[in-house]
Amino acid sequence: MNGGGLLVAGTTSDAGKSVVTAGICRWLVRRGVKVAPFKAQNMSLNSFVTREGAEIGRAQAMQAQASRVEPTALMNPVLLKPGGEKSSQVVLMGRPVGEMSARGYHGGRQQQLLGTVLDCLAELRGTYDAVICEGAGSPAEINLRRTDIVNMGIARNARLPVLVVGDIDRGGVFASFFGTVALLSPEDQEFVAGFLVNKFRGDVSLLEPGLDMLHGLTGRRTYGVLPFRHGLGIDEEDGLRVSLRGTVRESNVAPPVGEDVLRVAVCAVPLMSNFTDVDALAAEPGVVVRFVDRPEELADADLVVVPGTRGTVRALEWLRERGLARALVRRAVERRPTLGICGGFQILGERIEDEVESRAGEVPGLGILPVRVRFAREKTLTRPVGDALGERVEGYEIHHGVASVDGGETFLDGCRVGQTWGTHWHGSLESDGFRRAFLREVAAAAGRRFVPAPDTSFAALREEQLDRLGDLIEQHADTDALWRLIESGAPQGLPFIPPGAPA
Repeated sequence: MNGGGLLVAGTTSDAGKSVVTAGICRWLVRRGVKVAPFKAQNMSLNSFVTREGAEIGRAQAMQAQASRVEPTALMNPVLLKPGGEKSSQVVLMGRPVGEMSARGYHGGRQQQLLGTVLDCLAELRGTYDAVICEGAGSPAEINLRRTDIVNMGIARNARLPVLVVGDIDRGGVFASFFGTVALLSPEDQEFVAGFLVNKFRGDVSLLEPGLDMLHGLTGRRTYGVLPFRHGLGIDEEDGLRVSLRGTVRESNVAPPVGEDVLRVAVCAVPLMSNFTDVDALAAEPGVVVRFVDRPEELADADLVVVPGTRGTVRALEWLRERGLARALVRRAVERRPTLGICGGFQILGERIEDEVESRAGEVPGLGILPVRVRFAREKTLTRPVGDALGERVEGYEIHHGVASVDGGETFLDGCRVGQTWGTHWHGSLESDGFRRAFLREVAAAAGRRFVPAPDTSFAALREEQLDRLGDLIEQHADTDALWRLIESGAPQGLPFIPPGAPA
């Protein structure tokens, strides 16, 4: 017997589908329901490695944590990792299977994957009491409906009720809700059960007349109004959706333990991947994390992070074009702290030989670290464990580049020279003891009277965030009605809203 299910769709990208899905998962697991997340197809450069060595979207890993289950490839069978404006690497069941243009993927390949996606969902529904699925973009993308496997395509095939989330903070939420339903075919509309308002500021009583009118116009109710809350944008899928220059990563509001703050500048390289690596830094009291794209913005940084990227050679060219490369070399000469992670580590090396990602052949790196990198066709996907600075460290690796280190001090399978550090390990800064030891070294090198908080637990902070998401659902949604949806499906007899999808 299959467990219950629900598809959380959105009026737009970034409407809040990921966090609402996580919140529903956390609410359910707290009431004793065995629940799992699912996203048929994810487009993201923020990914994670499961214990079996499969690559999935970080959002699904976060939702699995909300569900208190171990993430697996079943929860995100198709992951698309953009490599440019028109092509992506296709990761199927956790393993890359090739590069494909958007036209080629939507022209036939996507529909071929529907069977795999439905099999994964069926396996999860056979194991769990409930599976909470996340859609992608909007279900009303009429140009893509024919080959859709992540929104109404999977809802109809798996007979899942659909809850449409709208971000009212953007404005136009009523038109977005109505228009989303009205652009679906009669067959698709049967599965759209209702709406959830996200990021509301103000007095809900002022919103209620509009919700009543929306019900009258569509025959569909609103299942909750979630208030706006700061600090809940965890493990985003598609990258920061605003200009990265000067963007401050949401930080802990606690004051510094020592006399000084520590300023961290993250180079906003193209195709930046796993920028969530710096979340553990931003969680430290007194650490201010900014994304930057100009060399002068590195001048007052106590630590510069060169993050991962899906385009190492392209990112290297970007750093050179903007003068950031010279600023990084100057920092190394002046023994000012810099950390390169994955693609950022490769950039700091002497040479990159790439016939796989950019096919640029041999390209000189910045020459700061004694490292040579050769791109292999097989992707490294591992969950390493080790020691650094006298502390235990856990991380995960996702890269094609194979590094040969010839000198320097060993550092997390990478190396360190002076105050420049490089590693392929994502997530290492989430290890609390190591992060504190690293920040102490950075503060000493930067001449800052910064002291890491002795009791900051990144895992505990993440749990608190997930509980806050569960609280939002429990306190501001009609949970009895939500459970009926999950258990029994969309209400019968929902009216058709014209004009429907074009033929």
